[in-house]
Amino acid sequence: MTSTISPDFSDKKTIEKYSSAYTLSDMEIFIFPELFYPLVLANIMSPVIWRWREDPWFSEMHRKNFISKANRIKQYIIDNYIFNLDLETWGLTNKEKEKARFSDFFDTELLRQSNALFGYEGDRYYFSIDIRRHFGLDKYDSSVIPYWKTETVEAMTAFRHREHFTTGAGECVSLAALYAAAMFVVGEIPLEKIFMMATPLHSQNYIEEKDGLLTNNRRIMTKNMWFNGTSLSGKARRALENEKVTIVSHITGHIHTVYEKATIDRDAYMGFTEKLRSFVRTPVTPGIFINFLRFKSEYKCLFQYNYNPTGLNLYITLEKLFEYEHSSKSSMNEETRDKLLAEVDNDEFFHDPVEGKIMLNDVERFLKRHKDSDLKLIETEFIKLFPTDHTDCVMRMFADMREFTVTEPRLPSPDKEFVAEVYPDIRVSDSREDIIRKIRDLSGKSEMALLSLYAWREMSETDWRPFIKAAIERNPVCHAPMSGKTADEVYDIVKRLKNKSIYDSGRMAQPDEVWNFGRGDGAEKVFLMADALIHNDPGADISISLHDTAATLSCCGKDYHFVTSMGHSKRIVIRAHNYLAG
Repeated sequence: MTSTISPDFSDKKTIEKYSSAYTLSDMEIFIFPELFYPLVLANIMSPVIWRWREDPWFSEMHRKNFISKANRIKQYIIDNYIFNLDLETWGLTNKEKEKARFSDFFDTELLRQSNALFGYEGDRYYFSIDIRRHFGLDKYDSSVIPYWKTETVEAMTAFRHREHFTTGAGECVSLAALYAAAMFVVGEIPLEKIFMMATPLHSQNYIEEKDGLLTNNRRIMTKNMWFNGTSLSGKARRALENEKVTIVSHITGHIHTVYEKATIDRDAYMGFTEKLRSFVRTPVTPGIFINFLRFKSEYKCLFQYNYNPTGLNLYITLEKLFEYEHSSKSSMNEETRDKLLAEVDNDEFFHDPVEGKIMLNDVERFLKRHKDSDLKLIETEFIKLFPTDHTDCVMRMFADMREFTVTEPRLPSPDKEFVAEVYPDIRVSDSREDIIRKIRDLSGKSEMALLSLYAWREMSETDWRPFIKAAIERNPVCHAPMSGKTADEVYDIVKRLKNKSIYDSGRMAQPDEVWNFGRGDGAEKVFLMADALIHNDPGADISISLHDTAATLSCCGKDYHFVTSMGHSKRIVIRAHNYLAG
């Protein structure tokens, strides 16, 4: 029999986890991986993505195939959301403060090993760059780190209200959660086929449909794109090639590289690992070989091509052909090669083979004969058949080709204790109202469902203490502008913000969202004001009253009045990191 979920907010780990559902920083998701998928469910419950279905861009989606649907969603996201990793968007904190939050129940040394903000530099590529300089952190003390908060779809969309923004925005985890929700709501891909992956520096999704699909920030990657050799694909490959996957999250649960217990369905996870590994490996075909040479340009110099358009043998170096590829719609791949060659000036061709260069035509015939052979055998036979003065270079080429054609994703080990979790049974045929009802009905039995309500900002059916704790302790973006100001001055600034929430139906924004987007209901503005006052005077006693259309903050014997339309009825006391709500 499933036990009833009843969070004990006197327990430090519990209150930290549930309050983190409102702030969802990278480090919070790393420590509480059970928060990862609830954000997807929160976005699915949101009316924002459901309104996409009414856009003419998505008309007749049910008639389109999987890749066409994915491309439609990708283009909509590219047009309406930019990637934003500005350090100061959500304010700054420091390593010591964040470690202190978790040290009672988590080995914080693991943060340094697995989180870029705490010193992780990755393997190979990331180790070769200065991470703090890369992210713009070198201008701050070495202890300072940003709050990189994962935005809800409402917060992502609201970026258009910020100065210098004309569209929505979000960081990589936000974009992964947005893609997952959009693939379900608009693309009608079952959640069982959507797996989220977090690495120390990235977040992306694997969609288990057809040959597979990766979402990477705003882009998508098919298996063919993974091996097409372009610089864009090279960037998209970087995370799985250079970083460990710390978390895999799914509608059935999660698995984490650190924790011994996993809640994800074991069969679903094993199927995912098999399909992902298949996605990132390929045999060496003539087409893959051309893509490899495009990707690793230093090996083009080994080859030439024999062109015979009219019975006359002509020869051209691969370096020259790839130069033409840069300015052409055609490519060196077999499907469009003749069109590319037709664009080449006649004086670029030689009438005799170029001495010392291997004939690509012969290599392609060789690869077709060995299409099912092991790469090591291909290398051995290649060196026998194509002797060259550059054998060392050829051997390096095959070493690089092995990395290009076979990626070994470093996923969490399946050697875990798998513990089944109760999760919402959500179908693509469900309406938004059906989904909200299912999650609400299950929230007493499923922590995933309950955390989804917190991430969704459902205030009528959740305890307010986690919201208040997050609002007061982890919303620093307004601190500098409000520093040193009196309560009257803070009130004057906050009251002038537009009186409109970015959320609907009584759901509430955190203070940083109110400040960043210059708008908020009175029930939200009182928490922004409280956050600023407590930063200026940590000993301040504050009470908040929400009743009918009135939102009132009381401090230092004075009342400050705002107008609210949310309909909440609450009495809140904030005193020395103690939060009472009734």
